Amino acid sequence: MNKSLRKAVIAGNWKMNKTPAEAAALINEMKPLVADADCDVVLCVPYVDIPAALEAAKGSNIKIGAENVHFKASGAYTGEISAEMLTALGVEYVVIGHSERRQYFGETDQTVNLRSLAALNAGLKAIICVGETLEQRELGYTETLLKYQTKMALTNVTAEQLKNVIIAYEPVWAIGTGVTATDDQANEGNCYVRQAIAEAYGADVAETVTVQYGGSMNAKNAEGLLSKEHVDGGLIGGASLKAADFSVIVKAASK
Repeated sequence: MNKSLRKAVIAGNWKMNKTPAEAAALINEMKPLVADADCDVVLCVPYVDIPAALEAAKGSNIKIGAENVHFKASGAYTGEISAEMLTALGVEYVVIGHSERRQYFGETDQTVNLRSLAALNAGLKAIICVGETLEQRELGYTETLLKYQTKMALTNVTAEQLKNVIIAYEPVWAIGTGVTATDDQANEGNCYVRQAIAEAYGADVAETVTVQYGGSMNAKNAEGLLSKEHVDGGLIGGASLKAADFSVIVKAASK
């Protein structure tokens, strides 16, 4: 991390977990544990939990986000939620393009771009996920793929809008598997993302963009991962559902 150039951000991605009551209880447990954080703290929660999460987080340093957003403002898109709906609730962040959305729900690089533009145009902060499969890594395509996904996601995003973008490098082979990229692999992947931003916007701009690592970051490995130059925080899955574990990661990012 280089906090003199860019923000450190620890964001929890709760996925499909917690009822509204459970969400409020977990946030109330977390609040005193992360109150002194020297990094931004975000929890991205299921749609139905958003009102309860916002109420529980009120007055604290915890920001609330959503886990997805549609690219249209309204229309015949059963089951979808627009950026305007999220901002009306008071949401500040949204995760876009998570590998589970790509794998199970037909997300593509094109729809990731459209969702990102919709979120940014509505004033949301976008946490955009990129990452390669194990097969792609073994074939030597990691750099090519990460740069392609990053540039595709940022198509038509202005340099001003880029200030509200976080890129999360999440190797698909390390999500929910218990396998984590080594500290150096995480740093390398994040560096490729930063290089792609530099190629599109210039090196000076790229140095200001927060690039997180996601993929089984936990209380035990967070300090090593966050010590690397290009790892500016984490997008945390399972560990964000445990207040104590999440607070350890936040403390590691606060050093």
